[in-house]
Amino acid sequence: MGCGATCWQVLVCVTFCCTFVFVNAEDPYRFFTWNVTYGDIYPLGVKQQGILINGQFPGPDIYSVTNNNLIINVYNSLPEPFLISWNGVQQRRNSYEDGVYGTTCPIPPGKNFTYILQVKDQIGSFYYYPSLAFHKAAGGFGGIRILSRPLIPVPFPEPADDFTVLIGDWYKANHTVLKAILDSGHKLPFPDGILVNGRGPNQTYLTFQPGKTYRLRISNVGLQHSLNFRIQGHKMKLVEVEGTHTLQTTYSSLDVHVGQSYSVLVTADQTAQDYYIAVSTRFTTKILTTTAILHYSNSAKKVSGPIPGGPTTEIDWSLNQARSIRTNLTASGPRPNPQGSYHYGMINLTRTIKLESSAAQVNGKQRYAVNSVSFVPADTPLKIADYFKIGGVFRVGSMPDYPTGKKMYLDTSVMGADFRAFVEIVFQNHENIVQSWHINGYSFWVVGMDGGVWTPASRKQYNLRDAVSRCTTQVYPKSWTAIYIALDNVGMWNIRTEFWARQYLGQQFYMRVYSPVESPRDEYPIPKNALLCGRAIGRRTRPL
Repeated sequence: MGCGATCWQVLVCVTFCCTFVFVNAEDPYRFFTWNVTYGDIYPLGVKQQGILINGQFPGPDIYSVTNNNLIINVYNSLPEPFLISWNGVQQRRNSYEDGVYGTTCPIPPGKNFTYILQVKDQIGSFYYYPSLAFHKAAGGFGGIRILSRPLIPVPFPEPADDFTVLIGDWYKANHTVLKAILDSGHKLPFPDGILVNGRGPNQTYLTFQPGKTYRLRISNVGLQHSLNFRIQGHKMKLVEVEGTHTLQTTYSSLDVHVGQSYSVLVTADQTAQDYYIAVSTRFTTKILTTTAILHYSNSAKKVSGPIPGGPTTEIDWSLNQARSIRTNLTASGPRPNPQGSYHYGMINLTRTIKLESSAAQVNGKQRYAVNSVSFVPADTPLKIADYFKIGGVFRVGSMPDYPTGKKMYLDTSVMGADFRAFVEIVFQNHENIVQSWHINGYSFWVVGMDGGVWTPASRKQYNLRDAVSRCTTQVYPKSWTAIYIALDNVGMWNIRTEFWARQYLGQQFYMRVYSPVESPRDEYPIPKNALLCGRAIGRRTRPL
């Protein structure tokens, strides 16, 4: 007879607390048991095969507090392998739990895996999502919120309530159909609509009490498009971006690029009625728009008037808004010291990396690349192969630091990097689309962005004082974005486009941040419960 959920949780807790000595015993544990299944969903009025977590689409929110240990037992009831990754959770010293194929073996059908995460020294708004195949197009995503510890000051009064708002473009076709299109070497068509919390037009309601202020945690969990978010008759005060408290600037609408998360405060200070929440695509010839409803609790009037308009193709408008988003230097972050106490602009750079995206045909099929290398997965997760020193899986240095001008080619691309290096990365975009880039395991400072081609002279316009620190940044068409990043987290970390079809077809690579000391002070050992696959089958993780 199998162990029930309660028994399993106790077993995991006892094993974990007794053997995983690196976690502070004072930090609380939160337990989650998730069953991942297929189920029928109708977000755009058409029956689809959705991925449900405990019967929910989207999945349940994860509530946590800085330094909490999250024990998430995931049962895979799908007929194929499955993994969940945690967008923005840094997995300090523990890339084994990152939940992407380069670090973690998939959960086989009918089996389970218990993720053991710690949200170490983090606050803010993030999300989780399924990382294998094209599962993200079927759901399986949900919000993550990391609250400040009780004694750490937060730079705004506690809101009356706190809402997760997941927005994203969506297809009526099943994820298997979309994957087949990509596997056959073709591009995906334009999406069919936009969802708000997994629902179509006017199906999502947020209820406000008059006169009270609410926090909305907005994440773009879509597959491709930047989206503009706005609320009829109301202003939004930006207070947090992916774990950083920001200067509290007020906006009438906000561009949320794919993969990004924002927290805004909205006050119910208008006439008591219902108002449109509008979400529309940016930088597209055809504009998709959807609506949700902000409902005043004492409303006697349904939504009325035109849906509020927003920006459409204006790049300068978006660029200027992006530059206005800055760090609140005096506010506390996850620790009591001010966010501005780390003077990133005064640290000497040890390395510059320039990443250039491209699109081309390889062997008659559509592929995408970084510095001419289009990523292909190995038969064994890279981190697992690295731990067991299995040769021939990947080669450190197969991802060059700079564009080579070579014709696009396929490889399992891995870039080597030194622990504690302080690096400048430039994302160069020669294409006519807005791109969005994410780095697992880290936050970074977005020090500059502008049109044209980056040169060393571009550094003169960098913001070296209060640039926002985040984990996902946009790169505008025929433009560049520059970031600074302190490589203080040993592990194997995915760097990828958030344009999901491009990610699937090769526009990603891994950065191996390495310490020759190989000490548990710098990196935790492989988890005892780590799944083993590929060439690691038959090996032992650690003695029980």
